[in-house]
Amino acid sequence: MAERTVFQSMSQKHVVSLGPRATVYEAACIMTGANSSSVLVMEPPDKLEGIVTERDLMTKVLAKGRNAQTTPVSEVMTPNPMCVPPEMPVSDAVVIMIERGFRHLPIVGPAGKMLGVFSVPAALPLENGTAMSLAEFHEQVNDALG
Repeated sequence: MAERTVFQSMSQKHVVSLGPRATVYEAACIMTGANSSSVLVMEPPDKLEGIVTERDLMTKVLAKGRNAQTTPVSEVMTPNPMCVPPEMPVSDAVVIMIERGFRHLPIVGPAGKMLGVFSVPAALPLENGTAMSLAEFHEQVNDALG
């Protein structure tokens, strides 16, 4: 069986983005609405400037006491993030993430088109499903045993 690619592993195949002058609050709202752990910071129409993740919100905004209503995402984003092609095998992407300490990798297709973001949870959907099934099985056994 061929290894999955980063694009095949993504559960959400759409781009969640906003402009660099948007506030951290707006980023959090967009991420929440899209059920996404990151948002791409793009200068229209399609220039990637950075990425903001849940971790950025926690470490660069909340932990520092910054005002989410007034802080622009450009001040807390990771600028010029490393991007990967959609056909990259998941294992190669995971190695990059481990070696470089990333949890998110933007996926760029032909002609520089943004396709979405590959993240750590996307790396293990099959394995996560197996783990969840095992956890549910153990819970059912424990319930049956009283």
